[in-house]
Amino acid sequence: MDARQMYEKWLRDFAQDPDLVRELTAIAGDDKEIEDRFYRGLEFGTAGMRGVIGYGTNRMNAYNVRRATQGLANFIEKVEGGPQRGVAIAYDSRRFSPEFALEAAKVLCANGIKVYLYESLRPVPVLSFTVRHLHCIAGIVITASHNPKIYNGYKVYWEDGGQLPPERASEVLSYINALDYASAKTMDEQAAKDAGLLTIIGKDVDDVYISRVRALCVQPELCREMGKTMRIVYSPLNGSGNVPVRRILKEVGFENVFVVPEQEKPDPDFTTVGAAPNPENYSAFDLARALAVRENADVIFATDPDCDRLGCLVRAGDGSFIVLTGNQIGCILENYVLSGRKAAGTLPANGAVVKSIVSTDMAKTIAAAFGVTTFDVLTGFKFIAEKIQQFEDTGSHEFLFGFEESYGFLAGTFVRDKDAVIASMLLAEAAAWYKKRGMTLYEGLMELYEKYGYYSEKVTSFALEGKDGLSKMVSLMANLRAGAPEGFAGKKVLAVRDYKKGVRVAGGAEEKLNYPASDVLFYELEGGAWVCIRPSGTEPKVKVYVNAVAENHEASSALTQSLLDAAVKFMNDNMD
Repeated sequence: MDARQMYEKWLRDFAQDPDLVRELTAIAGDDKEIEDRFYRGLEFGTAGMRGVIGYGTNRMNAYNVRRATQGLANFIEKVEGGPQRGVAIAYDSRRFSPEFALEAAKVLCANGIKVYLYESLRPVPVLSFTVRHLHCIAGIVITASHNPKIYNGYKVYWEDGGQLPPERASEVLSYINALDYASAKTMDEQAAKDAGLLTIIGKDVDDVYISRVRALCVQPELCREMGKTMRIVYSPLNGSGNVPVRRILKEVGFENVFVVPEQEKPDPDFTTVGAAPNPENYSAFDLARALAVRENADVIFATDPDCDRLGCLVRAGDGSFIVLTGNQIGCILENYVLSGRKAAGTLPANGAVVKSIVSTDMAKTIAAAFGVTTFDVLTGFKFIAEKIQQFEDTGSHEFLFGFEESYGFLAGTFVRDKDAVIASMLLAEAAAWYKKRGMTLYEGLMELYEKYGYYSEKVTSFALEGKDGLSKMVSLMANLRAGAPEGFAGKKVLAVRDYKKGVRVAGGAEEKLNYPASDVLFYELEGGAWVCIRPSGTEPKVKVYVNAVAENHEASSALTQSLLDAAVKFMNDNMD
């Protein structure tokens, strides 16, 4: 069925929905718009679904939510005891998030599956915790994370509290693909409650989660002491972090937390945050910086709408605020956690740090100094969650810390996704630790560079929107695989890892990579530098990462920029 035929089918099948009829009728003469909305179904991958809000198979709407949930329900019904264990559901502050969450709940209940639905918005990590705490078979979060306001999404978690791994996501997808968009079961909300299938949850679970986060505090006495003088500006970017982040900071002793008033309450339009509610974007901190100047703050924190990512600005030597990268925050937190555990005598002999392959190698250097093993995994926190479960199942290692360069961090094992509530507490601790030593967090970072080497990294991306963009993305990656360059910016390519083919090629010799298949090319360069190219799993873009280490900050930064320029040229030369 082509796009026009599917468009007409939706108008027939959902003729009782006046909003759908109005929106789709308005584009009747726009073939390009119809093509974009209906040329494919909204992709359900390992990160679930994410797309522009609107009507159509390639849009985020109630019908896609119902269909995906019916497919998940059909899968759960095949798992012994699955329907009785139930599914936990949470949502963030985006447009239609509460409505989509309720639609998912009603579909599951109509299939006889018990549902625990949060009474109001909650962070992703709280949902991950809830799945484990209530022993659910699965979880759902309605969120588009840090994407622009026009997006929403649907993420699925399994019983371990981690996002669906690739194999299980493929199984769920097969059930979804077998369904028509009008085939989902549903039932009345009150009827679901009366039948004991729908339970509304809230504070009781929150309290247990916060108690577990608080137990991760490395130096409680330090927090109580320095919390009286530490000054923190915080922005939840109009998302779900406002209540839990402020609560945990207060409970561990930080008395001076100033919240950006314009970004405190939920706002699906994210009116004051710039292009997107993303703590990776410097512009998202404009109001926070102004508040920090007025309040003479030591640090500025911001979390994204689903509160799984933490961004941070710190005072530089001249007193101005500068942004820390996700890699820099990750290394600060890793060093703080390992230092604290060593000082307390609780650093295990089999300790492990887990990071994504595109995150800085500085993390390995820090871990090695503490006798801790580093494990690299593919991009996506679900792979870190898988490692944690492997450690627990085998007893081989004790998980200490994990992170991704895209501002995702985790300590503890009761959550199996990145957790900006935990990260906010630990980063506030680390800042207090340095302040007691008469240092800013920035000076603490410089100390780490002096000790472990001047690592630097840069990331850029090529946006490839729509049907044509998808085709260009596929063609580009095929062209890149056709032949590796001899080097980048004068740095010779020593080896190429192709995670899609599952091989590493060096000097003509080929060895197998023990990773799930993923569309990633990784170029190992002389001098410890590297270039990595991969399509994003959540946005229509191809991302380019570069990493280097040198004798000083200036040399490292210059080399990284040269590598990035060379990688961009390589990409452009292979773009059809």
